[in-house]
Amino acid sequence: MIITKEQVLQALGNVEEPDLKKDLVTLNMIQDIHIDGNNVSFSVILTTPACPLKAMIENACRNAISYFISKEAVVSINMTSRVTSQKNTGVPGVKNIIAVASGKGGVGKSTVAANLALGLAKAGAKVGLIDADIYGPSVPIMFGLEGARPQASEVNGKTRIEPIEKYGIKLLSIGFFTDPNQPVPWRGPMVSTAVKQLFNDADWGELDYLVVDLPPGTGDIHITVTQTFPVTGAVIVTTPQNVALADAKKGIGMFLMPAINVPILGVVENMSYFTPAELPENKYYIFGKGGGQKLAAQLDVPFLGEIPLVKGISDSGDAGKPTILEEDGVMTQAFLEMARRVAQQVAISNAKAVGSLVQ
Repeated sequence: MIITKEQVLQALGNVEEPDLKKDLVTLNMIQDIHIDGNNVSFSVILTTPACPLKAMIENACRNAISYFISKEAVVSINMTSRVTSQKNTGVPGVKNIIAVASGKGGVGKSTVAANLALGLAKAGAKVGLIDADIYGPSVPIMFGLEGARPQASEVNGKTRIEPIEKYGIKLLSIGFFTDPNQPVPWRGPMVSTAVKQLFNDADWGELDYLVVDLPPGTGDIHITVTQTFPVTGAVIVTTPQNVALADAKKGIGMFLMPAINVPILGVVENMSYFTPAELPENKYYIFGKGGGQKLAAQLDVPFLGEIPLVKGISDSGDAGKPTILEEDGVMTQAFLEMARRVAQQVAISNAKAVGSLVQ
């Protein structure tokens, strides 16, 4: 039999994108169809290179060609991606801004933000990270950049800050511009101006995701960022204890206020359990169990995963090399899975906002 392009599209019209609940053809995710006898090739354009359902979608496409057209067909699929964006972020070249926040300090928010950014980059995305925690910037230490100062250039009479690149992502931190040995006694307007400059005066280039590490709590910086720049969504970091969960709930409530109205991409439970590096199968729930999942269920937001507590995570941060950069290990896998789920929720949120994946 002669295989036609129309047959291929009709067959793939039976493959549903699991998150978006529409078929791949309707979503314009099938491109570059080529047919040579029994050889069929095409590209599947995913919504993110970090798609956790990539293998499932590819397998479903192969089965559709085999079932609806011919078992003799030799199928070649190019699984690629085009990160979606729901609106202009206000930062040229940046498709999505992801805020990482927590209701209180000490829950590992900056660790989650750094490893989220690196996890998205490891999946193939173009990523930047802004450390907007003006009172306790962590990026200079976590990335081994103490004392680093970004370069500046003149473009059309305007000074542009060049983000520092390390481990495949672009970085800017309030800590690059302040003395690490001195406190920062800035009032609200000064804080807001400084944070805006990290967005507006930097040459970020083309980015799929710009991750923003916000300070703990709900204050001036949160309001400045969310009301100045269209944030795609927020990731809330908590630990299992009730006191942390109560504060996380307040943080979620702030993002959902009508004046702010930022979608919640989900909840990450950090320090979920202790696991010895030499016995990764052993889990000790020393701070309680399941609190993050219960909070997500109670507020009807996605649960993005449990991040275990191991000694190596603090060692890696202090050494300037975040733990996700290790070749293998329980922490690496946990952060990679979290990054895939965040990317998944960004795609879902964008699709809901624009009603289509065609950008």
